[in-house]
Amino acid sequence: MMVRIRSFIRAHSGFFVLIGAVVVLASAGVIIGSRSVPAAECDLVTAFRKLTKNAEWKQVAVIPVGFDTHHPQGFAKVGDYLFLSSVEILEHTRKYDPVRGGLDRTAGQGKGHLFKMDLDGNLLDQIELGQGAIYHPGGIDFDGRYVWVPVAEYRPHSISLIYRVDPASMEATEVFRYADHIGSLVHNTDEGTLHGVSWGSRRLYTWRLDDGPTVTDVPPEQLYRVNPAHYIDYQDCQYVGAGRALCFGLGEYRQRAGASPFVLGGMELLDMRQGQPLHQVPVSLWTEEGLSLTRNPVELETTEDGLRAYFMPEDNESRLFIYDVSICP
Repeated sequence: MMVRIRSFIRAHSGFFVLIGAVVVLASAGVIIGSRSVPAAECDLVTAFRKLTKNAEWKQVAVIPVGFDTHHPQGFAKVGDYLFLSSVEILEHTRKYDPVRGGLDRTAGQGKGHLFKMDLDGNLLDQIELGQGAIYHPGGIDFDGRYVWVPVAEYRPHSISLIYRVDPASMEATEVFRYADHIGSLVHNTDEGTLHGVSWGSRRLYTWRLDDGPTVTDVPPEQLYRVNPAHYIDYQDCQYVGAGRALCFGLGEYRQRAGASPFVLGGMELLDMRQGQPLHQVPVSLWTEEGLSLTRNPVELETTEDGLRAYFMPEDNESRLFIYDVSICP
């Protein structure tokens, strides 16, 4: 039998050489046919861990968006489409003095939107989300099947509705509601859990989805960890596997009371199970008017030699900013 195997190998040696060459090329991230096989060192998490404050982001495109975006909140990229959550403010909130019933402001009035757009800035579809005073969508996430969208009252310590949306039909299903303002949401598909962040991302929540979505009435204090990171408040997050998420946001800093703020943007890799940051990077990118590019919607993906970021920091007449950074060998 061993002789027959050796004879077969000698007779088909060219075939095995070809297969070996394909394996070597694939492991090096070389294009095979019409498909680019990414090198192992350039997966999303590994590439993100290579980012530093000195990363040289290069502008790829600035694309005018062809519809009123209102106040953008979160991005989820599904194939060649971007899903954008946004709040349309009809009546601004007003501060209470003193606080009433644990709330620091009025509810205001508005509408929650989820837009589907292409990468040229064209609106393809849209739905409204929310109910009454619950009209403020937050950061969103795509889990391979659904887009997950939190919609809350426009005030801290309030209430939220958690939706999942079919990206093809745009059909929205209410999964549960919760007694806090949830500002961003990701679906941990590895462990069947949802992770959310509160207003200002001071609390990091985990909900378990057993055998399908269930309504939970567990008190908030039993489901959250206090966020140990403070230099930015998360506005949008995306799940990246193994219980981890990338979160994006900004922080405002003043030299003295009443002074104009300096706004710093940032990105963080988080262990959502432990509530611990794993890698933190400031982002020194602003619009011509001084808006941090990480103000609200952000989405990251890999390229052949690094990362591509999608930003939309402006309200109403927005632009889609696309930046690349080359960090992988």
